[in-house]
Amino acid sequence: MKLLDVVALTEDLPELGLHRGQVGTIVEEYEPGVFEVEFSDLTGKAYAVETLNASQLMTLYHQQLVEKLLAN
Repeated sequence: MKLLDVVALTEDLPELGLHRGQVGTIVEEYEPGVFEVEFSDLTGKAYAVETLNASQLMTLYHQQLVEKLLAN
């Protein structure tokens, strides 16, 4: 994961008002595997900014991954 990657939560975080599947953008990397993620609505208005571990996130892709194509 890297700066500006689009990610989704892999677990519910009700204490933060966030739930599995919500989509955000990595806006800062504090140390390896620790990121600040901004969650925004469809108009672009941020509704949460949280520090999360890589284990709580999955990277989303908008196109096929070349590595997967080469493996087949």
